[in-house]
Amino acid sequence: MKYLNSVTAAFAALAIGAALPAQASPISLQTVVHKEEVVLTPSGERETRLLPVTTAVPGDQVVYTLTFENEGQQPASGVTVVDPIPAQMRYVDGSAFGPGTEITFSVDGGESFSAADELSVQGANGALRAARAEDFTHIRWVFRGELPPGSKGFARFSAVLD
Repeated sequence: MKYLNSVTAAFAALAIGAALPAQASPISLQTVVHKEEVVLTPSGERETRLLPVTTAVPGDQVVYTLTFENEGQQPASGVTVVDPIPAQMRYVDGSAFGPGTEITFSVDGGESFSAADELSVQGANGALRAARAEDFTHIRWVFRGELPPGSKGFARFSAVLD
C-alpha cells in the first residue's frame, strides 16, 4: 500500500489499494480543524457553524475534517485514511463519521484496529478492561467501493483539548 502524509493539524496517512498502479498516488488528502460556534444570522437567528480555529484553550472541542480526492483518471479502490488522535487531544466518543466508510479504532499506536466495542486495554490494576474513548490513539476509515475520478470523500471526528 502507498502512504501519503499530510502534516497539518493532525498527521493523516492515506493508503490506496492494489487496484492502482505502483506510481505516485492520484489521491490527495487535506486535513482542516474547525470549532463549532453559535453565530447570529442576518435575520437574527442562532445557527451553529464550523469556523476555522484561531485559538483553543483546554476544554475546547474541535472538529477534524479529512478530505480525500481522486485526482487520477481511474477509479480508486481500497482507499483508507488513518489519523492519529493528537497527544494533547481526547477523542469525543461517537463523533467519528465518514459517509460510505467503515470506521475502526486503535489503542496501540495504530498497530491494530477493531470496532470500538471490541477493544480492551490494561487497567491501572493490571486487569483488562473495555477501552474507552480516551484510550483511542488512532482512527481508521476504509472507503467501501471505488472512488471515481474527480470524486471526493471525507472523514470527520471531534476531540477536546486537554
